[in-house]
Amino acid sequence: MSLAAESFKDSSLPMRSRMSSYITSLQDQIVQSLESLDPDKPFLRDSWIRPEGGSGTSCVLAGGKVLEKAGVNISIVHGTLPPAAVKQMRANHQEIPETSLESGKGLPFFAAGISLVIHPRNPMAPTVHANYRYFEISKEKTEESNKADEPGEIVAWWFGGGSDLTPSYLFEEDAIHFHATLKAACNKFTTDKGVDEAHGLYDPFKKWCDEYFVITHRKECRGIGGIFFDDLAVLPHPRLSAEANAVKPSTQEEIFSFIRHCGDAFVPSYLPILEKRVDSPFNEEHRRWQLLRRGRYVEFNLVYDRGTKFGLHTPGARIESILMSLPETARWEYMSDMGVEGSQEGDLMAVLRVPREWV
Repeated sequence: MSLAAESFKDSSLPMRSRMSSYITSLQDQIVQSLESLDPDKPFLRDSWIRPEGGSGTSCVLAGGKVLEKAGVNISIVHGTLPPAAVKQMRANHQEIPETSLESGKGLPFFAAGISLVIHPRNPMAPTVHANYRYFEISKEKTEESNKADEPGEIVAWWFGGGSDLTPSYLFEEDAIHFHATLKAACNKFTTDKGVDEAHGLYDPFKKWCDEYFVITHRKECRGIGGIFFDDLAVLPHPRLSAEANAVKPSTQEEIFSFIRHCGDAFVPSYLPILEKRVDSPFNEEHRRWQLLRRGRYVEFNLVYDRGTKFGLHTPGARIESILMSLPETARWEYMSDMGVEGSQEGDLMAVLRVPREWV
């Protein structure tokens, strides 16, 4: 995958090229930062080609001293969306032509994204997840665009993403640091536009995160949240209030800038926490609880996560990369006695059942 370094800053390039360049650069930055903490266990870099169109690089690590399992993946793919997927996406993007559904042919798509999950070995160090993505749908190529090797006319595009923290043991200073760093990244866009901090984008995206990462059958959240958003484009978002829509980025350039603010915040939001916790003492009961919480992580990802389900149903999907998010080890117990009120484990359960405001 050869993309000019930092060509994402060149506004004359099409967004698909700029997003591809940015996630490639961000992947390198994140992997190098993590390898600095676990130098004896470098990431395996696995570049792959998708037969249906596109490519990617999966950077994975297993069995490290600090990181039990970690993956930092990028994919830059294109192809044809089946009519059922087009119909589903049209619910949030009315600009997608209805004629595509009538023809039964589907529509060309392009998607570029970075997705990462880090599962540390020490139970006191939290798992973290982040994902930033760009999606576009175009019309069928014309004879002219075929000759020029260009995509057809773009009829819809949007960005999505977020980052969230999943500790097994709650350290309030870690939660505050993680959320404060994301808040600064989110609100930098709006403060640059003269909007005060109280009316920035962190609050609605933090609320969206709390409501998305819910394990409904357990009546608890997967973790202590962060930020989450999807389908950000020019038009007001039906999920956001009138106040939030008034300050959200609304041009492609603005939203891409916002995505970069959030993506660039990953390392400073998480690495200081990981560095602080990797050598914390722990015992077998701490490990047991960590594995139980990982079981809950698996439940959410396989039952509810839209990205996982979309990936598994996409023709030509690379299953190993999609399931990279799952921990190497997890545990389920029948009616476990752990997590009772008044215990360290119970302190975590309290905030998983009723999400808190951290900053």
